[in-house]
Amino acid sequence: MIVRWGIEELEGMLEKLDARVPVLVTSSRWAGLDLPVARRFEGVRPHVPVATVAAALTAAEGADSVVGLGGGSAIDTAKAVSARLGLPLVSIPTTYAGAEWTPYFGMRDEERGVKSGGAGARLAGIVYEPKLTLDLPREETVGTAMNALAHCAEALYVEGRNEEADRHALAGASLIDRHLPEVLESLRDLPPRTGLLEGAAEAGAALAGAGLALGHAMAQALGGRYGLPHGALNAICLPAALRFNEGVAAQTIARFGAAMGTEHPIERVEELAGLGGFRRLRELGVPSDELDEVGEATAERSGAKANPRRAAPAEIAALLRSVW
Repeated sequence: MIVRWGIEELEGMLEKLDARVPVLVTSSRWAGLDLPVARRFEGVRPHVPVATVAAALTAAEGADSVVGLGGGSAIDTAKAVSARLGLPLVSIPTTYAGAEWTPYFGMRDEERGVKSGGAGARLAGIVYEPKLTLDLPREETVGTAMNALAHCAEALYVEGRNEEADRHALAGASLIDRHLPEVLESLRDLPPRTGLLEGAAEAGAALAGAGLALGHAMAQALGGRYGLPHGALNAICLPAALRFNEGVAAQTIARFGAAMGTEHPIERVEELAGLGGFRRLRELGVPSDELDEVGEATAERSGAKANPRRAAPAEIAALLRSVW
């Protein structure tokens, strides 16, 4: 996969891919951005509703490539189009979620309140442009960075872990820990944003090489049911998952902490999550009387099954209550 820095690199990347009729998949937030694309779909919505994917597929008819611009939902929508139509995808992420690194994507059935997944996106390239993150709201900045940090933590102990993914995960954790507070302190300063994007890229590579575990499974089940921000949910769920896994992965979690320069990694994760105001599920509107059902849904997700310590639905519900 080709990776370039600077939005001006997009045109050359598309030429290298012989992409002559690229369709842009993005949200209305980026409607005014001038890009070398032939068609535009600007109807991306959070959590990738299946109806939105259908509309994007219609807009992409006749295109020979896809450019996904935006956060995780935009990139996932673009990946769904890429997979369905077999088109090469160039991603331009504007958050720190890391979705650009894997061929997998999530979609939400709004009527059923269920989030499902797909695969098969043809990942061809990534263009990183720190300037596109300058107006990212604080909550979205912290939430997507915490999602990336969760990718790092889980890659270190998930069943699919490996040495290469470990290197990416440790590098990502270090960069995110360092640069997230800097970004929030100097909102118009580009070097910290570049560093945070580099951390997100490392986290994405770790995710692609290893996979997800319990914390993400909890966030996915909650997000599918209630339509809540994925990053915020990961920020809240990751500490609970780390505590649950301490008994079987203490040394690994300590390595994660060392990468962040701390002997107390769980507390550090909570501190970073607090920068976005993410502390309890109740503050996001999650009802306490449905946590048993969420626990059951979580246990069926692949991330829960790949966790180093298998969690029963009742145990997951207890974890959810611990952060409710």
